[in-house]
Amino acid sequence: MALHRSNTADKNIVDRTKAHRNSDVARAVRRTRDRLAQKSGNPVFDRELLKLHAHAMINSATAIPLLIILVAAAGLFGGMSGDVIVWALISVACYAGLAIFARRVDGMDASEIDVPTTRRNFLVAHFASGIGWAYFASLGCDACGVDQFPVVKAVVLLLAMAATALISSSLRGALALTFALPVGVYALLGVRVWQPVEAIMVGLLIVALPFFGYVASHLHKSAIMLLSFRSEKDALIAELETAKSMSDEARRRAEEANLAKSRFLASMSHELRTPLNAILGFSEVMANEVLGPMQNETYREYARDIHGSGKHLLDLINEILDLSRIEAGRYQLNEEPVSLLAVVEDCCHMMELKARNKDIRVLQHFEPAMPRVFADERALRQITLNLLSNAVKFTPTGGEILVRVGWTAGGGQYLSVRDNGPGIPPDEIPVVLSAFGQGSIAIKSAEQGTGLGLPIVQGLVAMHGGEFELHSKMREGTEAIAILPATRVMEALPAIPTPAAAGGRRR
Repeated sequence: MALHRSNTADKNIVDRTKAHRNSDVARAVRRTRDRLAQKSGNPVFDRELLKLHAHAMINSATAIPLLIILVAAAGLFGGMSGDVIVWALISVACYAGLAIFARRVDGMDASEIDVPTTRRNFLVAHFASGIGWAYFASLGCDACGVDQFPVVKAVVLLLAMAATALISSSLRGALALTFALPVGVYALLGVRVWQPVEAIMVGLLIVALPFFGYVASHLHKSAIMLLSFRSEKDALIAELETAKSMSDEARRRAEEANLAKSRFLASMSHELRTPLNAILGFSEVMANEVLGPMQNETYREYARDIHGSGKHLLDLINEILDLSRIEAGRYQLNEEPVSLLAVVEDCCHMMELKARNKDIRVLQHFEPAMPRVFADERALRQITLNLLSNAVKFTPTGGEILVRVGWTAGGGQYLSVRDNGPGIPPDEIPVVLSAFGQGSIAIKSAEQGTGLGLPIVQGLVAMHGGEFELHSKMREGTEAIAILPATRVMEALPAIPTPAAAGGRRR
């Protein structure tokens, strides 16, 4: 049952049974974007354009009615009859009906909009408002004192036409349906064609209608492009949210796996250490013949081999546990004032026997009178022993190891272990610094390790806020440097005065 849940969760994150799932999703998203980026005719875009047009009509609902009221007021002031009031009421009523319908469309959900019906109703409303402008184009003013009244009407129609072109650009055909009839009425009834100025105004209106239609079409394309960018932005946001959810889920699963690994290692360490302690104890008793002499020398050798193998296995378990605690951030530093010089010197004495067996000289260059550092002594000892163990392992017989302890340029302290072994190829340095990583020379070596020493050193140095550097040249050797920052270095404490010194000061 647990296996079934795991497979289901895997498919919800990444379908591992389908290698090209991500590329297929990318292609599907790309096709969707291309489809949404097409010109009008796509139902999704048509609905958005209608809502965009409705929103524009609502925002500018008072613009053209205000123009109508101003023109009507000017006409009354100029001496026009009551027909201008009738025209103003009719036109304002038409625009009010258009605004009411636009508000209803704007309040609807995009999926609920019937595109053909809504577009037809909008065009009918615009045509109705055009009837009001046609009525205005037919008005005359014989009693007015304005000689060029047809020119004034043409200017008003041009203003209304320009405003409509800007407002209704999202709806194709709205401008033509609104002003085709007023321009025709103006040309036939509102002017005297034999008058040059009035004839020019007729021609200007006739030319202005397609010109403003051209402007409206460009604004329409801009609206489509705006919607295209908006849809692409929404698609990208959706992809980002999907990727984030997948990343969060993958991170959660990784944390769960890491927790399970830590629990497994903790449990296995306990389960393995218990029989290992018994194996180490009994094999040591047998090898040392504590309970009596063993007549067979082969059995004594077997007991020593069992003890050595068990100790090696216990060391391996401890290294794995240390690395897992470091990676999980659960390695607790027991920080106290420690002399790095004393720790390194003690570790060199511990490794002398192993180095002497390979005829390797361990040279020590320590700077004198170095103050203590605030660090974990066990961690410093483990760092030093791991570096020395690696140096002894890869230094050939008759070689030498140089161990240095000194000051860094920034005021910190460093430990350097340099050997004259075969070296590490430059491309393999990241490998040997990774967990369980081993270089080609280490793999070919008869004395292979686990590949955990350097990662543990790197992790422990990083926990102290320091840096770990590994420099190597082929056939020249390798130098490992562990650097502790200046913040870890403690100031030298003043000497405690003795009674004799205190008495001398009193005198």
